[in-house]
Amino acid sequence: MDTLREAWGLVAGFDPALYAIIGLSLRVSLTAVLFSLLIGAPLGAALAIWDFPGKRVLVVVSNALMALPPVVVGLAVYLLLSRAGPLGSLGLLFTPKAMVIAQTILILPIILALTRAAVLPLRREYADLMAALDVSPMLKLRTLLWDARIGVTTALLAGFGRAIAEVGAVIIVGGNINGVTRVMTTTIALETSKGNLELALALGVVLISIAIAVNALIYALGQIGQRYQEGV
Repeated sequence: MDTLREAWGLVAGFDPALYAIIGLSLRVSLTAVLFSLLIGAPLGAALAIWDFPGKRVLVVVSNALMALPPVVVGLAVYLLLSRAGPLGSLGLLFTPKAMVIAQTILILPIILALTRAAVLPLRREYADLMAALDVSPMLKLRTLLWDARIGVTTALLAGFGRAIAEVGAVIIVGGNINGVTRVMTTTIALETSKGNLELALALGVVLISIAIAVNALIYALGQIGQRYQEGV
C-alpha cells in the first residue's frame, strides 16, 4: 500500500520525469497512428471497393499481418536501420523515429483490415447508385471512407491501443535510452527489474487508464454506429 500511495503521488504530483516518459509515448504512438491512417485507410478502402487479380491473397495476407509478433518487427526494422543495413546511413536507429517506423508497421495491418471491414458493406449498399451516377474512382473512395468514418475511427483507436501498449519492437529499435527513447512500457519493464516499483506502478496506472479510455471510446462509437444504422 505504501508503494501504491507513492506511485499515485507521482501521478497526482505531475512528476516531470514521469510525464516526460508519458509525453514521448504519446508522441511516438500518435505519430505512428497518423502514418498508418494515411497509408492503411485508402488501401483498406481500395481492397473493399475494387476487384483485381490477387485481391484475395492480399486480403488474407493483410489479415494475417494483424498478428505480427512485435519482436520480429523490431528485429526487421533493426536490421534495416543498423549501420550494415540498407538504411543505416540515415542514422535512425535508437531514435524515436525508429520507434515510429516499428509501430507503424505493427498497426498498419490493423487499420487496413478494419477499414476494409467497415467499407465493404457500404460498397454493396451504394453499388447501384454509384454505377448509375458514374462516380469517379477517387470520389467513390472518398465518399465511402467518409461514410465509414465511425468504423475507421474505431480502427484508429484499436491501432493506438496496440501501439501504446507495445514493448518488444520499441525496445529493440529504440534501445530504451533514458530521456531519449524510454517510453512507458519499456520503463515499466526496466524499473520493475530494478525494484523501483513506485515509478513502474505509476506508469502502469497511466497505461491502464489510457487503455480503459480507448476501449470506452470504441464502445461509444459502436453504439453511435448502431443507432445510426437503426435510424437509417
